[in-house]
Amino acid sequence: MPLKYSVLLPNGAARELAGIKDPVEAYEAMTHVAQTAEDAGFNAVWLFDALWPIDLSGVSLSSQDTLFECWTTTAALARDTTRIRIGQIVTCNAFRHPALLAKMASTVDVISHGRLTVGIGTGPTVIASQCRAYGYDYPDAPIRSHQLREAILILLAMWTQEEAVFEGQYYQISGAINQPKGVQRPHIPLLIDGNEQTTLKLAAEYGNACNVLGEPAALKHKYSALKQHCEAVGRNYESIHRTAGSVCIIEDTDEQALAKLPDTVGARMAMSALVGSPATIRERIVAYEDAGVQELVLRFPETMDLDTIRHMIQRFGQEVKEQAMSGV
Repeated sequence: MPLKYSVLLPNGAARELAGIKDPVEAYEAMTHVAQTAEDAGFNAVWLFDALWPIDLSGVSLSSQDTLFECWTTTAALARDTTRIRIGQIVTCNAFRHPALLAKMASTVDVISHGRLTVGIGTGPTVIASQCRAYGYDYPDAPIRSHQLREAILILLAMWTQEEAVFEGQYYQISGAINQPKGVQRPHIPLLIDGNEQTTLKLAAEYGNACNVLGEPAALKHKYSALKQHCEAVGRNYESIHRTAGSVCIIEDTDEQALAKLPDTVGARMAMSALVGSPATIRERIVAYEDAGVQELVLRFPETMDLDTIRHMIQRFGQEVKEQAMSGV
């Protein structure tokens, strides 16, 4: 199966919209990026879930810059696009009760005519201050992992049972009705963040897809762990769609691309990132494929204006994606 490509949209989570003061203009610029990815034949667009911007070193910025809420934007993109899949990398479980999230997702799946993937995770430590500011609990990692397991079970119950019932330590529902349940069968695909051993195990047990981060060598190690978890629970490893992200900057030469690389991207990551000429990027993609990646999520630097990002998406589609699919 050929490698798929998708785009992490600039919804403001990394201050990508800081230079656009009019929020209406900022939204339209962001959705034009999604439409460009769709026109270029990409598989999906993804949204980051935060309540205000963070930086790439993992610091919550307490910024007043525009950030569009993840799930409201997901619903809007379902009507701003017509073919491309839409999802989150990833929904923070702490922000929304899972029963309500299941209802929201079912509605969006209908709105999009069956193009939704629900991504979910425990929420990185960078959003702890945001949880506290909004009045949400952000317990220690083991508790968050238990909460995520219960949330996943509630999502699946709400998507498959007529009157969902679940009695957990952290969440309880009793006779919850969810109609319509969405378009996709047997249920909306569930992508689980796989950057911890506990969440890798959850992905093996319940996920239709799994997203991990890192350079190809690290990805290969995490996928090996995922495979072991699959074997332990009797799950077919190949039934889990495997996604991973990379910074992307495409220019005529490697030197031109490296000159646009933000300082927030470390030197080691830059060596494997999709940064360089089309030929260099095509060579680096091979390492991701060898690691086991099935879908590469492209993240364009937050220092770029959105018109430049759209141009790079178009160029990537023409000079990398299409040539890779044709075997050039």
